[in-house]
Amino acid sequence: MTVLRRPHRVQSAPDSKGKIESGINYGQENALKGRSFASLAAQNQFLSVWESGVADTRIHGTTRQQVGKVFNDVERAQLLPLPAGLFPVFEEAPRTVHRDGYVELKRAYYSVPPEYVGRQVWVRWESRLLRVINQRREVIAVHALAEPGQFTTDPTHLHSPYRRIVQEGLEHLLDRARLIGVHTGSWAEAMAQQRGPIGTRVLHGLLALAQKHPVKALEQAAQTALHHGTWRLRDLQTLLAQAAPSPQLDFLETHPLIRNLDTYRDYVPDCFTTATSTINQT
Repeated sequence: MTVLRRPHRVQSAPDSKGKIESGINYGQENALKGRSFASLAAQNQFLSVWESGVADTRIHGTTRQQVGKVFNDVERAQLLPLPAGLFPVFEEAPRTVHRDGYVELKRAYYSVPPEYVGRQVWVRWESRLLRVINQRREVIAVHALAEPGQFTTDPTHLHSPYRRIVQEGLEHLLDRARLIGVHTGSWAEAMAQQRGPIGTRVLHGLLALAQKHPVKALEQAAQTALHHGTWRLRDLQTLLAQAAPSPQLDFLETHPLIRNLDTYRDYVPDCFTTATSTINQT
């Protein structure tokens, strides 16, 4: 509506905002008050006629000029074209780049230039795209949104001259896996070769398993997984669970805490007498 055309001054004091918004009150009181419409289309049709016949032709109370004439002679030429697309609506949050060169969002993983490993970045996402932004507010990576569990990788990040940062971290984890045992080290090497950069996260999980399970059990699970060519951490966890022995409970005949039945005879003599009589009768 014409009553809303006057813009608020940039960086102005808030006392002028009320005057700008008073145009809304004018439209409600002059055009809509006391009227009802059968549909939204009927209301819009009425407002179109009201705007050209009433709002545009009135003399503004502050400027003392005709509203429509000022808009056509002065304001129209100052308007800029509308943007080609809709105003972007997005969310953003800080993330720290993992050692494998990925950031995580909603359980999906997106590659980042390897020189940002260990540094904080901002992740900005909308309906289809995700952008990774550095601390200088520069976009350093753009990806299509992925499903949970998926890894999205930009090939330029894999062939970056800074890729050695990720590779050095991977080699350090492999060295720690080799110290666990021969089979565990061999499985870790084959897994890293098969899965690429994603293997860094698997190696962290492998080292965590080594703190919870005996080396012998982990070595046996790694040997089986290597034989069958399975490279997921959950495969090792399943094998470890299957190999875990079930606890055996043995019933003891004698123990210092187990008293002879004769000990209880003095406490419940009637019960023992009844039981003895019954046995004798039988």
